[in-house]
Formats: sequence, C-alpha cells, structure tokens
Amino acid sequence: MAHTRKWRALLIVLGVLLWSPAFAASEYGAPLTLKDVTKVSEIADQPGKYLGKRVLVEGMVVEVCAKRGCWMDIASDRKYEKIQIKVTDGEIVFPLSARGRNALVEGVVEEIAMSFDEAVEYARHKAEEKGELFDPASVTGPQTIYRIRGIGAIIRD
Repeated sequence: MAHTRKWRALLIVLGVLLWSPAFAASEYGAPLTLKDVTKVSEIADQPGKYLGKRVLVEGMVVEVCAKRGCWMDIASDRKYEKIQIKVTDGEIVFPLSARGRNALVEGVVEEIAMSFDEAVEYARHKAEEKGELFDPASVTGPQTIYRIRGIGAIIRD
C-alpha cells in the first residue's frame, strides 16, 4: 500500500512538471524541419562551409531587438560568442521576454560584407536599437558578419 502511494506521488509530480510553464514553448514563423543541431561555434569556425545552407541552431537568447523584435542573438556553445538571427521586419516578431530563454532556430546562413562606411552605419543602427551612445571611432574598418536568416523558431518558456 505504501509502495502504491509512492508511485502515485511520483506520477503526480511528473505530471505537474510536464505541464508546468518550464516545459512550455512558443513557436515563431514556419515549423522547424531539421533535426540535427549545428553548433554556433562550428558556423563561426567555418562560415564558408555553411554559407547559403539551412541550419538548426540552439542556445540561450542573449539579446532581442527592442524596436521591432526583428532579430535576436543566440549564445554559442563557446563562451563570449553568439550569432544573430535576423528576420524580415513584421514577418516574425521575437518578444523581449525571450531573453534568457533557450531557443531552437532554423534558417539560412548568410554573409554580410560591409565597407567601412556601411560598418559605421550598421554600428550606429545597433547602438540606436539598444539605446546606447555610439562612438564612430569604435569602427576600425570594413566588416564581414555571418548571421542566420531566420525561417522558424521555438522559444522555450
């Protein structure tokens, strides 16, 4: 009898955990189709290998566009590294509440090559989005960034 009560209590606890918000998720954009996760560090190490290819990445959301929710940065599996997920304004809107949560994101790796002037404008725009002061001297030359053009995402609550 005591053994049955233990099992019943365990099943109740498991049920509460599985139905709790910690296991809830919100979907954005198209449904995910890929199963294998590509590490952000692999994309950073060999961007040419992934350029134009569809990938699935996973990581903590470290930043979200405060103006339109049109991009978010996903932390890498390696410290101090991240990748930006960019979507067309209004097609997908990532909520500010995604910050600090885990996300699965599918999209196509793209390269953005910028001249010095374009890099300055890009940095100015990023600072404006974050509500930060911009110092043009912080840009030292042309810049190339790699990001993912987001197609769909799941953000776990």
